[in-house]
Amino acid sequence: MRYFLDTEYDGFGGALLSLALVPEDGGEEFYVVLDGEASDPWVQRHVVPFLDMVPEGLKGPRLSRRAAAEALAAWIQLDEAVEIIADWPEDLAQLSMLLITGPGQMVAVPQLTLRLVPLHGFSTAANSVVPHNALHDARALRDHFQNLLF
Repeated sequence: MRYFLDTEYDGFGGALLSLALVPEDGGEEFYVVLDGEASDPWVQRHVVPFLDMVPEGLKGPRLSRRAAAEALAAWIQLDEAVEIIADWPEDLAQLSMLLITGPGQMVAVPQLTLRLVPLHGFSTAANSVVPHNALHDARALRDHFQNLLF
């Protein structure tokens, strides 16, 4: 299954704030918000106010990194051949770092293919229902990618 990824994080190289994976087929989506505070002023203004602007079924408590990694691993276990597509390298880096739970340790996930598809001239935030919200931005990425294929 192909999934579209978006993340929000605390400025350049900053801590992960939220992560979303949206399946190509419109099935169950994954969205998690991590506990912690944003320190970057731009992120405080443009990201933090929108973290919880998702459907009720996807709202949950803010999770520790470990709990978020375990929730992601449990959710992604439902699929055997996972391809994750992102339009920005930091999204893939944040996902990869979330999988690591300690020195030499990671959550158990199936084989993953991570694919960077630079979409020059396309902005997920500009095409998102709720800009700078990982779930809505991942949906915008999915919709744009599917339009490119058809």
